[in-house]
Amino acid sequence: MISINQLDDLSSAISEKMRRIATSKAPAGLTEIYQEEINLVIWQRELNVTVKKAVSDFLASNRTFQIAQSITPQSALSVVRQSLGNESQPALGENIAELVDMFCCLFDLKRAGLRLTVLDRAMCPKFHVDKVPCRLVSTYQGMSTEWLPHHAVDRTKLGIGSNGYSDEQSGLFQSKDDIHQLNTGDVALLKGELWEGNENAGLVHRSPALKKGESRLLLTLDFSD
Repeated sequence: MISINQLDDLSSAISEKMRRIATSKAPAGLTEIYQEEINLVIWQRELNVTVKKAVSDFLASNRTFQIAQSITPQSALSVVRQSLGNESQPALGENIAELVDMFCCLFDLKRAGLRLTVLDRAMCPKFHVDKVPCRLVSTYQGMSTEWLPHHAVDRTKLGIGSNGYSDEQSGLFQSKDDIHQLNTGDVALLKGELWEGNENAGLVHRSPALKKGESRLLLTLDFSD
């Protein structure tokens, strides 16, 4: 039986977990996610002109769009192209399929849960953690995901712990300077609460607020059975 003192020691050990981010200009840097102290890896990717135009053209004629599907690396290109419905813009489909292949290879997955969505508002407006092992996030156009460093977060203020207050009022973080944001085009791996050994250390993040008339194209990839 665990004593109260042992529980206190365990709680203290959890609260003292050290977590940091890793950034890279190359996709090979994504492998840093396997480091215990890393809970966010950012591939600082610059989208090429062809992909940017494909995204812009797609959003111009698709103000509402969403696909959520479990796919394999082998089926990704055909599924995404068919969903986008525009063979004249293959660059976007090829780019997404490449990320699916990389994600599955990195984590030795046969399938990935793909979600591609056009958003005109914040999908998850409050800071939170994901109950997943790891999630890939990339914004192809528009404002990108906001996140907080592990050391800057009071996790007791997450969820119901906020007592109904906004993130800025709850005491979750001390200063707006604590808020960081991914860049458009970045490919980020967000380590979640279900990654072994990462309990109470999942990356705290939220969707950005969008201005009226603004849209973003968001891709996420998850582990899939």
